[in-house]
Amino acid sequence: MNTKKRILFINPYPHDKAPSQRLKYEQYYPHIREAGYEIEYSSFYDDEIWKVLYKPGHVFAKVAGMLRGYFRRIKDLFRLREFDIVYIHLWVTPVRPAFFEWLYGKVAKRIIYDIDDLVFLKEAKHIAWWRGMLKSRKKPVHLMKVAKHVITCTPFLDEFTRQYNPHSTDISSTINTDAYKVVNGYQNDHRLILGWSGSHSTVAYLKGYTDMLQELAKTHDFKLLVMGSADFTIDGVDYEALAWTAEREIPTLQRFDIGLYPLPLDDQWVMGKSGLKALQYM
Repeated sequence: MNTKKRILFINPYPHDKAPSQRLKYEQYYPHIREAGYEIEYSSFYDDEIWKVLYKPGHVFAKVAGMLRGYFRRIKDLFRLREFDIVYIHLWVTPVRPAFFEWLYGKVAKRIIYDIDDLVFLKEAKHIAWWRGMLKSRKKPVHLMKVAKHVITCTPFLDEFTRQYNPHSTDISSTINTDAYKVVNGYQNDHRLILGWSGSHSTVAYLKGYTDMLQELAKTHDFKLLVMGSADFTIDGVDYEALAWTAEREIPTLQRFDIGLYPLPLDDQWVMGKSGLKALQYM
């Protein structure tokens, strides 16, 4: 008879694609298994929709991908009771209402809720207004209420969570120092590289530096290296924009001489940032 406890991870994104999953808990899957647990994971977005999700157009592919995601969540619903723990990251389904979150809360034996960023905000300066209309504050708040424990990533987020659940722990994203190694000898024998790593959703913060970077390029010789937003452009600056891949991430970070980490303090969204980018740069 199998006596191992079983954990089902309910993930928003495909495996090993999104930083909030990879560096919060996916990198610990082998350690969780070594500790005697059996784990499975189920992603709402699959690899097919992930390729086009944040690109303009591709309406049919996006609709088909969303339908596949909802179908997976319905299938998962009927096996939740097979698992001792259901670990939910961010949400069960991406758009309102909080129906699936309510269902999962009723059926699962025990929920651990992992919240990264202030996903309960309806508005943020870097998010289009229509995307905000699709979000529901009730989803994360409901999951906070029904969870046996909540894992947050910043003191601000932890304080907010404790309004609904006293059982929360602030655990920031972590870096595997066996993989992330410093290679820059800080020698001035090459062209200076200013680097930024992020995603489609946070590149708006980098674009806020446009005027500054353009002025800097008039007096200093440097290259801007952008990872995570392959369609990024900037006039008057020598730049290289790359899509993120797991294989490319660390070698690209190691090319940075100076890492850029713009966080506009007038945007409440940044209060959910744990400083992961700074850790990666270092």
